[in-house]
Amino acid sequence: MVENVLKCKWSLTVLRLVREGVNRPGAMEHAVPGLTAKVLNERLRKLVRFGVFSRQAFPEIPPRVEYSLTPFGKKFAGIIDSVAKLQSEIDQA
Repeated sequence: MVENVLKCKWSLTVLRLVREGVNRPGAMEHAVPGLTAKVLNERLRKLVRFGVFSRQAFPEIPPRVEYSLTPFGKKFAGIIDSVAKLQSEIDQA
C-alpha cells in the first residue's frame, strides 16, 4: 500500500490537495496543471480502497462527491510529513 502511494507523484499531490481542503474532484483537476480526470479518478479510487480517504456522494443534481481524510489517512499523512522532514535534514547536511 505504501509503495503504491509513494511511487506515484499524483497520489502525493492528491493527498496534499485534500489536506489543504480541496475535496471535490473538479477542483482538484483545475488546481494542478497536467492532472487528468482519468489519473485523478484512479488515484482517488486507490486512496479510498487503502483507507486513506473516505468518499461521500451527495444525492443532488448535478451529483456532487467529496473526499476527506480518514483517521488512518491523517496518521499516514503525518508519516509522509516525517519522511519529508527527514529528507530535508539529509539535504541540508
